[in-house]
Amino acid sequence: MIDFEALGWRSDTVGELDHRLLKAPSVKLRGARAGEAGDVVYSIDLRLRRPNADACLSSTEAHSIEHFLLEGFQRLLPRHFIGIGLMGCQTGFYLTLLGEGRRAVVEDALTAILEGVLTADAVPYARIDQCGHWRHHDLARAQAVAREVLAQRTAWRDIT
Repeated sequence: MIDFEALGWRSDTVGELDHRLLKAPSVKLRGARAGEAGDVVYSIDLRLRRPNADACLSSTEAHSIEHFLLEGFQRLLPRHFIGIGLMGCQTGFYLTLLGEGRRAVVEDALTAILEGVLTADAVPYARIDQCGHWRHHDLARAQAVAREVLAQRTAWRDIT
């Protein structure tokens, strides 16, 4: 049994929640699964925009932020990072980690990544040899999203 509270997560917000109640930006544990050897895979909801509020990320914002999250989590949590995926509704991202489920670690890494976006002079992995749609990035818009999410960091734990 995984002790979500000991990891910093409110157990009543783990799992699927009514999307009409979700707030953003927020960081929420979607779930955790222990394997046969005891390793735990954590799925974390990085919600940047409120669902169903006509405020989804544009495709270029989402694409550019995804590149920053990919580079940042790989660099900051190399032993734990499995992947990052865009939510189809374009309101955030799914982060998958192996063996690291502490909320403080996730939030600290996300903060560092978003602060890096603000000072970046280019979107990572945005060259033709690294990206299948390499012209489809917007650093200025990614910086605006990062600024918006960081400005509300104190509310990231306010899920509903």
